[in-house]
Amino acid sequence: MKIGYTFHAEYMIEKRKLQKFWVEEAIKYPDKLEKYKGKYYARRRLDGVTIEVVYEREKHIKIITVYPV
Repeated sequence: MKIGYTFHAEYMIEKRKLQKFWVEEAIKYPDKLEKYKGKYYARRRLDGVTIEVVYEREKHIKIITVYPV
């Protein structure tokens, strides 16, 4: 599975001190997954932090943003 990150997503991961590993785990094994207007919202609790990853599926997965919930 090829995963690409927008500049915004890269910035948010760094700013919020999150791990890319967490983002990939949330996509592969979400605790909760919703789809709304063509975007996927994957929520996952990892290392005491719950994150939500917003992404699109095209030819590959494009991460739009990531934030703690």
